[in-house]
Amino acid sequence: MSAVSSRLPVFPWDRLEPYKATAAAHPDGIVDLSVGTPVDPVPAVVQRALADAADSPGYPTVWGTAALRDALTGWVERRLGARGLRHANVLPVVGSKELVAWLPTQLGLGPGDKVAYPRLAYPTYEVGARLAGAEPVVYDDPTELDPAGLKLLWLNSPSNPTGRVLSKEELRRAVAWAREHGVLVFSDECYLELGWEADPVSVLHPDVCGGSYEGIVAVHSLSKRSNLAGYRAAFVAGDPAVLGELLQIRKHGGMMVAAPVQAATVAALGDSAHVAEQRARYARRRDALRAAFEAAGFRIEHSEASLYLWATRDESCWETVGELSKRGILVAPGDFYGPAGERFVRIAFTATDERVEAAVRRLAE
Repeated sequence: MSAVSSRLPVFPWDRLEPYKATAAAHPDGIVDLSVGTPVDPVPAVVQRALADAADSPGYPTVWGTAALRDALTGWVERRLGARGLRHANVLPVVGSKELVAWLPTQLGLGPGDKVAYPRLAYPTYEVGARLAGAEPVVYDDPTELDPAGLKLLWLNSPSNPTGRVLSKEELRRAVAWAREHGVLVFSDECYLELGWEADPVSVLHPDVCGGSYEGIVAVHSLSKRSNLAGYRAAFVAGDPAVLGELLQIRKHGGMMVAAPVQAATVAALGDSAHVAEQRARYARRRDALRAAFEAAGFRIEHSEASLYLWATRDESCWETVGELSKRGILVAPGDFYGPAGERFVRIAFTATDERVEAAVRRLAE
């Protein structure tokens, strides 16, 4: 066994390949509801900005252009309710997954240190801890963690995979507990724009952080809100001391967002019309899929936000995956996100309208 394979879990999506092949053999083709990847067009305003910046022969900077930092601080203040941000409070990153996976390493964590994340969670939190040689720890309530050795606490609201949204009070308690014990908080808020039955709140909101960004950082992505997964456009905002250290490390590592992507990010954050348009698309697909899966005997839990339905028929997730694949529908097994998900599946509503309609028909058969 290689050193890498002994440190890391099996890449989960490889296990889904046989079921994907079964679904793809359906006479009307596969309906892939497994991965939450955007399928709709990149907004025209963003495409124009990217094209206009295409003649960028020089190296971009890790910290980004002043225009980009203005766009980041402006959006965080407008959308998240944060106050008094300066350029030192923001940092662009090359997609949020890169940040999550390498953050413990960049923070200098290693053996003897602990990284905590929700019991049901995006697998990359664990991967990041293991890459650094730190110990991954799961929690149900972060304030009940043993703080000994705990250096990094991940919050995730809205949750991937469950769509659960933490209230202001829950966030406030977590931040207060972490500050009391000297634990750094990173809050993954990449689905914050996609609240359906709840209004997600950022950890940077003054009602949560008390107007101080000490010890807290929020992670945001343009992949979901603006269909920019292919651009790898994301950023972090919060404690300037933490971001200053990351900036220096990332300079040494050459972790630069491409100059045309920086320009595209400015355009995307400056336009809210395309976000509303995309939300409306997702709302229609969500309503159609929820009704169809419930009519087919599924129970939906949480799912008040994000791009997913967290669903169960009270059976093994792999049994559900297998049965749906025979109808040409591919979903993600819940145990990808931890053993607590073994009787659930995650259903993405990022398929096209035509594919969603196909899924609805097949579920009714």
